[in-house]
Amino acid sequence: MRHLIVVLGDQLNRDSAAFDKFDPAKDAVWMAEVTEESTHVWSHKARIALFLSAMRHFRDALREEGIRVHYRELSEGSLADFLKRDIAKLKPQRVIAAEPGDYRVRDSLAPMIEFVEDRHFLCSTAEFREHARGRKQLRMEFFYREMRRRHEVLMDGGQPVGGQWNFDHENRGAFGKAGPLGLPAPRRFQADAITKKVIGLVGKKFAKHPGSLEDFDWPVTPGEALDALDDFIAHRLPLFGQYQDAMWTAEPWLYHSRISAAMNLKLLNPRDAIRAAEKADAPLAAREGFIRQILGWREYVRGVYWLRMPEYVEGNALDAHARLPKFYWTAETDMACLREAIGQTLRYGYAHHIQRLMVTGLYALVAGVDPRQVHEWYLAVYVDAVEWVELPNTIGMSQFADGGYLASKPYAATGKYIARMSNYCAGCRYDPAESTGERACPITTHYWDFLIRNEAKLKKIPRMEMQLRNLVRIAPAKKKAIRERAQELRDAH
Repeated sequence: MRHLIVVLGDQLNRDSAAFDKFDPAKDAVWMAEVTEESTHVWSHKARIALFLSAMRHFRDALREEGIRVHYRELSEGSLADFLKRDIAKLKPQRVIAAEPGDYRVRDSLAPMIEFVEDRHFLCSTAEFREHARGRKQLRMEFFYREMRRRHEVLMDGGQPVGGQWNFDHENRGAFGKAGPLGLPAPRRFQADAITKKVIGLVGKKFAKHPGSLEDFDWPVTPGEALDALDDFIAHRLPLFGQYQDAMWTAEPWLYHSRISAAMNLKLLNPRDAIRAAEKADAPLAAREGFIRQILGWREYVRGVYWLRMPEYVEGNALDAHARLPKFYWTAETDMACLREAIGQTLRYGYAHHIQRLMVTGLYALVAGVDPRQVHEWYLAVYVDAVEWVELPNTIGMSQFADGGYLASKPYAATGKYIARMSNYCAGCRYDPAESTGERACPITTHYWDFLIRNEAKLKKIPRMEMQLRNLVRIAPAKKKAIRERAQELRDAH
């Protein structure tokens, strides 16, 4: 055998650089399903099923092309162990793979594989290192503008279309008391024979893992991924911008796209999503907001991940050591916002970015939960979680554990933020305006405790000045009561 092409579970794109000069007469593909990839964090059943089903569909598509695929169905062990055995048996001249999306996987496979650049992304790791060179502080906005210019996206004669680079101020709308009206349901994908078999396997093999498989309907092929994109562009993109931060009880999808998992498994090329949004019949603010998440934030966090790993995962700038509450795995809590966001996550393996950042992430941040535990939870429970994108969003953006490398301030708020952006608080026993007493919202209590215990560190962050100014107005006796109540809540975790 000349070349053995290793295809990992999040590398399901036929146009990968690993396939350059592929010769079916001389080369072959190697793929493996191994339990370690589902158990190194306690993965959601739907996440496991998505990876396995998409991998098996990709395997079959390659075989239909006449390509030899050495494929191991679910086996106990690790990728490195099985690959080492099969290399010894197949004796290829070269073993080639696209760059993995997980430092742990790359580190374990590096002695055996020749990695090539992952062309799925619009910014290579080398290009990002060049962008970061000499900068004391990185900011996504400057990177995003650079990417817009380089790829000529929403540009007009060297200037941004519409005369400004982003429309954040137009993209923070909340629903009225009536909630979202005439909400279009997203395209659903019925399980075929392959997916049904995988669902049965996962339900049996990983029965004790979190989450449900009853509502599984994620795209598992490139064709389905394009259908999901087309459905979003036609029916939800026009209002995506305005309501991208809004939340509503029992409405998991709202105006979001449901394509992040397909992109992260590389069933969908981000260039296709960007082009579709750029040409769409939708307000500029909606198109720009959606494109910024892909061309800006998605590429940016990947660059940060590979620039800062492996030490990045150890970040704990705020010295947070509380344990992750048990209700993150069960949704059994009397806090309506967390019950809704976590319950939805366990049911579908999905929550949109504000539910992650400003509900589950917010509580963990202000409660002082160990950021490593928070990271492992996010990696486990979301179907779109691959470490290169999940870890920076959790460690840097959500938990501020990197001390401000990724975000310019901690995303800390009282429960009143959630009340403003959702209807969750209407069905809750707690009052988001109260920080002490029986009806005090735990998020609000933890918020003020977060400011008190981190005051010295937060004073060094310019964007925290206003929040710390409010802290001065609280009497010592009330501060003491807040701190005692916050500790009681942590002890109950």
